[in-house]
Amino acid sequence: MWSNLPFDVLSSIFSFLSPDSLARARSTCKNWHTGKIFITQHKPHEAPWFLALPIRNHQKSCCYAHNPITKIWYEISLDFIPLQSTILKPISPIGSLILLKVTNSTTLQLVLCNPFTRQFKYLPKLNVSRTNPACGIVTIFEPNDVWNFPNFRIYVAGGMSGAKHSGTAYESTVEMYDSCVDTWKIVGSMPVEFSVRLTVWTPNENVCVKETRTTTLYWITSARAYSVMGFDVGNNCWRQFGVPLADKLEFATLVRWNGGLGLVGGTCGGSVCVWEMSEGDKWCLVDEMPIELGLRLLCGKRNWEGVKCVTDDDAICLYGELGYGMVICRKVGEWDWVDGCGYIKGKKVLNCPIRGILVHPTLASSSIFLN
Repeated sequence: MWSNLPFDVLSSIFSFLSPDSLARARSTCKNWHTGKIFITQHKPHEAPWFLALPIRNHQKSCCYAHNPITKIWYEISLDFIPLQSTILKPISPIGSLILLKVTNSTTLQLVLCNPFTRQFKYLPKLNVSRTNPACGIVTIFEPNDVWNFPNFRIYVAGGMSGAKHSGTAYESTVEMYDSCVDTWKIVGSMPVEFSVRLTVWTPNENVCVKETRTTTLYWITSARAYSVMGFDVGNNCWRQFGVPLADKLEFATLVRWNGGLGLVGGTCGGSVCVWEMSEGDKWCLVDEMPIELGLRLLCGKRNWEGVKCVTDDDAICLYGELGYGMVICRKVGEWDWVDGCGYIKGKKVLNCPIRGILVHPTLASSSIFLN
């Protein structure tokens, strides 16, 4: 029966499989391995996968992925990366791809990667060499786009640059990379004081909020008291505003919440809270992590300083080290515990500090790696 089904029907059926199930199905026969059913559109699953990249290099180059459906951890080799000494930090998912920065490079160097298809690409160099700028992502969905591979734009703002006569200086321009043309160009400017704060106090994590007439990229400063910086990409406008409990939060991360801007943070002796931005730049408390999950996540510690947070449109994930476990929130009041990566196929995995990212994986190949 299966051999007689049209390709479009098979494609629809296989689109519901997770990548690991799809890989097993693909090995069934030659037609399924090479057929076009594996390069057509695949629907995103309800829950994203958590991908963990070790912060420091170990004896082997790899990352770890958690399948939320089967609740199984996988080890994924990164031996296809050109330079094994390269240390990568995840910045943001772009559809089913991952944008990363090379952390052992003096100036910003960005790469795209799909660890499931073993595809890797260095993006072109920027017009201005920058050290530690802020990065933001805007995805562009056209009517005929495949969900896994939208067009996108990367905005880079601030950073330190080499000045001809003064050694180094804070860069006050904004550059934009367009995936359609594979080039960078200068698209705007910014106040010098904003450049300083973005360069010195802002991690690369960002949140993009699209409204009817505007698209805004947001970053949060990592120094207390926390504050938020926003960049309207269409009007080249910058603004800054505060966050709740700004001087008391031990960690704070911007998230996507109900299609808008949200904030996750924890205070000493308190719990993790979720706030939502309402009209007039006002924050409203909308959810709180159950106390028992918070105690379990802290592993006996008394503060939240070692907790990290990643997010996408479908989930908020709080985590520590690889083997410690995670807490996932998918909607108000729905908090779940996820066991850490202790064993893979019966073999113990060395616990280590990690950087995490949430991604909807795919085994389909992207043409962007051919540019």
